[in-house]
Amino acid sequence: MGACFSSASAAPAGAAERRPSKEDKNRRRGGASPEGAAAAAAPVRVEFGYERDFEARYEVGRLLGHGQFGYTFAATDRQSGDRVAVKRIDKAKMTRPVAVEDVKREVKILKALKGHENIVHFYNAFEDDSYVYIVMELCEGGELLDRILAKKNSRYSEKDAAVVVRQMLKVAAECHLRGLVHRDMKPEVLRNKPDFRKRPWSSISPGAKDFVKRLLVKNPRARLTAAQALSHPWVREGGEASEIPVDISVLSNMRQFVKYSRFKQFALRALASTLNEEELADLKDQFDAIDIDKSGSISIEEMRQALAKDLPWRLKGPRVLEIIQAIDSNTDGLVDFKEFVAATLHIHQMAELDSERWGIRCQAAFSKFDLDGDGYITPEELRMHTGLKGSIEPLLEEADIDKDGRISLSEFRKLLRTASMSNVPSPRGPPPNPQAL
Repeated sequence: MGACFSSASAAPAGAAERRPSKEDKNRRRGGASPEGAAAAAAPVRVEFGYERDFEARYEVGRLLGHGQFGYTFAATDRQSGDRVAVKRIDKAKMTRPVAVEDVKREVKILKALKGHENIVHFYNAFEDDSYVYIVMELCEGGELLDRILAKKNSRYSEKDAAVVVRQMLKVAAECHLRGLVHRDMKPEVLRNKPDFRKRPWSSISPGAKDFVKRLLVKNPRARLTAAQALSHPWVREGGEASEIPVDISVLSNMRQFVKYSRFKQFALRALASTLNEEELADLKDQFDAIDIDKSGSISIEEMRQALAKDLPWRLKGPRVLEIIQAIDSNTDGLVDFKEFVAATLHIHQMAELDSERWGIRCQAAFSKFDLDGDGYITPEELRMHTGLKGSIEPLLEEADIDKDGRISLSEFRKLLRTASMSNVPSPRGPPPNPQAL
């Protein structure tokens, strides 16, 4: 039986940053501000617009647990006989607008995540004059810690742990696609930075330690995304690539690629060509997830379906055709894996996690332009590399920081790391030479 996660700790990405006010803190302690005292003394009728026939449809059973604002009971569907869990929230305690919004948001999140195999299933929300009732799946698998402790005569293996971690990551990736942040995934063993030379880490596999190290990166731009983590060899063991969801950061990178200058797009294609198969494993998983018909290329319709999964940005940003045209360097109307990699590289991860390897990659990519090896990219070398005709100087303008009419390795590296938003007009002439990269 798989792990089951609730949405109680999920919140819209922006909401995760909201700091509690004095009134919030008082409310959580059970106290009230002077203004709140008046509100508590004069209860306000709160209406959510939910269905009001809960008691006719469900018979409430034993108490399962309780929190600050409500109780959770087991219940039975009077018509089908199915057992469910019911979270009952007292309207009398909703003395502040933020409390009402918390309930509405929880129901909205449960509806949005409905159908995921590792998230508690939401059935419906009801209300009466006194309570709100949230009806959801009854999870009877117990606590993960209890399962671990129950293995008295056997060991909870890394393979067992990888199965649970995979389920958690799939939930996190789904939340991220919907603009939600799960705020309660905090393994206690990782509270402090671990010393991998001491027990229990000394007996843990190198793969598991590498996986943990890659997640314990403070800079979120350099840290593995949830979808990337699912592609890590330690987590993949026993899993299928088809289980890996589309990574929201990959969709974001493709949208951003459209806005880059032509020179930066060329530079990223050159950089992409320096990576080996192992380094591209997570992007290959992402390509396969988008390439639905497994033809080896991504069509406009497949790209449209993938981008539509990024719900917070579905109605914003460049259109699908613009994205395809920017990525499609050989202009065949499709995106192959080589083109896909150039548009989806996790530049900050590459630069932050291994600075020495990053330097080697940048030098290799730079050398593809610096044909005479003198340490600079000239307009003529850029023209020869790209196959473009006409004035080439506009392409150099963004990267040529010291305005000497050529690009040094230092300037090239800065170009790769800078989130350029400029679209320098391209010289007139035929499309770029796909063989140049």
